[in-house]
Amino acid sequence: MDPIVASFITHVADFFIKGGFFMFIILGVSIAAVTVMILRGTAIRHQRVLPAVLIDEIENLQPGDSLDRLQDLIRENPSPLSRVLYTLIQHLTWPRAEVIEAVQTRARSEIAKLESGLVILEITTGIGPLLGLLGTLSGLVSVFGAVGTDPAIVARGIAEALNTTMAGLGVSLPSLIMFSYFQRRIEVMAIEMESLSADLIAKCYSQGNTPTIEKL
Repeated sequence: MDPIVASFITHVADFFIKGGFFMFIILGVSIAAVTVMILRGTAIRHQRVLPAVLIDEIENLQPGDSLDRLQDLIRENPSPLSRVLYTLIQHLTWPRAEVIEAVQTRARSEIAKLESGLVILEITTGIGPLLGLLGTLSGLVSVFGAVGTDPAIVARGIAEALNTTMAGLGVSLPSLIMFSYFQRRIEVMAIEMESLSADLIAKCYSQGNTPTIEKL
């Protein structure tokens, strides 16, 4: 192993070990936060939520056109948008107001699924500094208890206090940034989904007519 890499690993391991008990809790919280970041980052990609082929088909659809091709694309591209559009098409025989309500209900359900897991980042943002503070207090207790006795214990207490404070903030800041980013991204996608659904409803109920549907 490269001496530089070995030295870095040793330094990191020493940093966490000196942090004491609360450092391992912070480490567990950070692993959970990173896992959520990876999973949500994969789940809310634009193409995965709003497939381009569905957007293009809705934009090119004219009032009175058949919805058969759109239904085929919905089946071929499972996504939050496709499930909202499927609900819309399934209820086209209903009055317009009731269709809008059904679509909005389904859209809220899909948005809730996209937001699943973000609460962990929200919690991590809040408890990271608190865990760091607990580690700080634990280290200070050790310092005050060893003042005038063993300098090694004092040094360990100071290391625990500083390391846990840094780790707590180090977990909280990325969690806050990614939580805000994901929330904003989902909000933008929700608005786009609402716009596409409204556009399709307007075309379906243009002049009181509904498109021809052969495949249900």
